[in-house]
Amino acid sequence: MRDALLLDAAVGGVLGLLIGSFLNVVIHRLPKMLYRGWLTDAMANLSSSQQVPSLWQLVFGTASAAPPPLVAHADEALQQVDALPPLGLARPASRCGHCGHGIRWYENIPVLSFLVLRARCSACGTPIGWRYPAVELVTGALFALCAWRFGLTLTGAAWAAFCALLVCQFMIDLDTQLLPDSLNYLLLWLGLVASASGLTGVPLASAVWGAVAGYLGLWLIFHLYRLATGKEGMGFGDFKLLAALGAWLGADYLIAIVLVSSLVGAVLGGLLLMAGRLAHKDIPISFGPFLAGAGLVCLAIGPDTVRAWAPFAFPFNALIG
Repeated sequence: MRDALLLDAAVGGVLGLLIGSFLNVVIHRLPKMLYRGWLTDAMANLSSSQQVPSLWQLVFGTASAAPPPLVAHADEALQQVDALPPLGLARPASRCGHCGHGIRWYENIPVLSFLVLRARCSACGTPIGWRYPAVELVTGALFALCAWRFGLTLTGAAWAAFCALLVCQFMIDLDTQLLPDSLNYLLLWLGLVASASGLTGVPLASAVWGAVAGYLGLWLIFHLYRLATGKEGMGFGDFKLLAALGAWLGADYLIAIVLVSSLVGAVLGGLLLMAGRLAHKDIPISFGPFLAGAGLVCLAIGPDTVRAWAPFAFPFNALIG
């Protein structure tokens, strides 16, 4: 039995390393794809080719016209964006960001290529960031854990997908202060489907109410904070991420998730201080990485362990089915 678990974990770990390599692409490219799309939409709304009321007219009235220099600049910017090469998760092939050297398949083997290349581009010698093998190793470890705990089953695959999406959200929000809706919604719907299919062991009612309470809880805190201070304390992506975590772990886990997120925030903040990332007080700290990290921690240590360590975080456990 133990040998079978070890084999499952080994297979899961190898798959995790491969998926982790792909996650690095998602983390790097998805924000750029979003920014390009937003810029294209904004310029298209101001360009001379706009056939319906423009963004300018919607704001200032149909009788108003955008200043000609602004329209000209919008046309020029739109042409420049349209002239850019296609950008997606699959294309173009991975290249060195410094010299443009195309990364060969044997230079893209998770972790191993990083070590063989001594953390440098083979063409120009530019250092390769440690975050790339770190994402691969973390994803491999999480996939191995899922395979060890649930086997090479649909349940294990579901929780592995949960981990992969949270790793992406953690890193993207840490880099850009964005939590892409495409990943948040995928995480939310997968959680509800996994609950309805019996893969997570969370009753569907608890998953649905977890999503509802997760979103509305942070939504209420957001608006109360804004009324009290006149400032926005978090983004709407945080609401959606907590809703997704509620769908995966259940409504009774929401308080525990928030408590664990505070611990993750303390650890992450300390590491960023040591790295010099928080040397200036005007640098905002995203809440998304704390939530994503809390979801991963809750999975790693196990739901039963969370209940045993923090029973006070489950006051409504008996009321939720």
